[in-house]
Parts: sequence; structure tokens; C-alpha cells
Amino acid sequence: MGRVALIGSNGQLGTDIMRLWGASSLSAENNGIVGLVHADIEVQDPDQVRSVLNGIQPTAVINTAAFHRVDDGELTPTEALSVNSLGVKNLAETCRELGAALLHVSTDYVFDGASGSPYDESDSPSPVSAYGVSKAAGEQFLRYLLPNDHILVRSSGLYGTAGASGKGGNFVETMLKLAAAGKSIRVVNDQVLSPTYTPDLAETILDIIAKNGRGTFHVTNSGQCSWFEFAAEIFAQSGAQASLSPVTSAEYGALARRPAYSVLRNSRLSELPIPQLRPWQQALTHYLTTKERSGP
Repeated sequence: MGRVALIGSNGQLGTDIMRLWGASSLSAENNGIVGLVHADIEVQDPDQVRSVLNGIQPTAVINTAAFHRVDDGELTPTEALSVNSLGVKNLAETCRELGAALLHVSTDYVFDGASGSPYDESDSPSPVSAYGVSKAAGEQFLRYLLPNDHILVRSSGLYGTAGASGKGGNFVETMLKLAAAGKSIRVVNDQVLSPTYTPDLAETILDIIAKNGRGTFHVTNSGQCSWFEFAAEIFAQSGAQASLSPVTSAEYGALARRPAYSVLRNSRLSELPIPQLRPWQQALTHYLTTKERSGP
């Protein structure tokens, strides 16, 4: 394959992709990876994107850069669109010039959650927030500019040891910190998803690239739960004592709407073939035990 450029290599998902690269089949075939952080490349700047990627000459690009502060997207939709839509456009145009494939990471929030059943890769997006709109628009640019050379990976509820840049951690850490502080914790019980552990997602992303996958793939840990059920499992597995209570989305009053049911059916992985990811409860166990071994 040659060289892979990873944009967002110090983020929650990017960190795990970099860490797992050495043990991947891509590395075994003498392919190289170049990690790029925000200081190296600004996806909103088309000239810089072209200059940086031309200097690397990758045969594939992985884009994990994103504006992912969902509520802030309602206040600054132009910024969300600039990163999540035009940023993808800039990357796709340069990849087209280079003849490189582009793997872009998207989200379950491109769906409205009204179906009540898991979404297939072929289902049409219908976002209900400015963030969701910006991500759906980025997907459209990807397909339009690289119809035969794109890999769109949708996932949901990401958490990993590196935390999410810009969010100050992840949902698991937020819950544990609130419990340690003795806070009363309210979590919505009417939004259902599949929480996904970033090492599992990273391993599957590398596998998709190695097996020359193209098109749209849903990649999440198996199973489903509400955010409230996720929080309850975090406390049960960690042994943390918490004052936890369920609330509705309306009662919680977040600025941006979220889909009520955004479980993704990972149908296309079997085509490559790639096995389904482990259940979310098992992934959470691994996260908590790994975190315990590595310390704070």
C-alpha cells in the first residue's frame, strides 16, 4: 500500500490507531504511518491540506479530526460545518489529486433515531442537530468527490484511554469523577446507542483498510443500552458508589437534540470478512481494568 497519513493522531481514536499500528497486518507488510496533529495540519485550510499531504504522498488518509461538541454546534454551526463538512471536502479533493483513499470517521448522530430499529449502512441520514447536519454534509462531500475510493466509518458513544480532545475526558471518566465527588448524577434513559471502545474501533479500521474495504461501514461494539444503563454498568463494574437517577431528554434540557435510538447494525463487516466487535459490557471491563493497571 505505501504510506498512511493519520489526521488527529493524538486524539482519543487516533492514539489507539497509532498504538495498534505496529501489530497490524499493514505494518507487517512494511507500510508506514505518519501521525498528524492539529499543529501539523488544519483541515479547514485547503492550501495547507494540499501542501502537507503532497509532502507525505500517502496512498491512504485516515481522518479522525472533528468538531464534536454537540451542544456547541447549535451556537456555532458555521464552525461545525467548516471542520466537519468543508474539512472533509478539502481532504477528499487532495486525496483525489493524489490517487489516495480517504477513510473518514462519522457518527450515529446523522440519523434522527425515529425508526426504533438498528440503522443499516444504506439508510439515509436525517440529522436532528447542527452537529449531525455538519457530519452528514461531510459524508456527502466524501461520496461525491471520491465515489470509488472512500471509506466511511460510522460509530457511536466513543470512549478510550486518551480521552476525547476538547471534551475533557469521556463519558466513563465523567461518571466516575462525579461519583467520587459525591454528586447527584442524572443521566438520560431515553437515548439508546451502542457505546464503543476506541481500541476495538481502531483495530477494525486498520482491518478494513488492510482488506481494501470501500464504501460505508458501521463499526460499534455489540449490543445496546441507554446512557443511563451505560452509567449504571460503569458503577456496577467499578464498584463506585453513586447517586444515580434516570431523566428524560426533555427533563435534562440539552441544547441540541439527540436521536432517541441510534443503534447501528454492523452489516457490511461480514463482507470482508471482519468479525463483529465484542459486547459493550466486555469492552467496558477491559477499559476499566486497563485504566486500573496504568494508573491515573
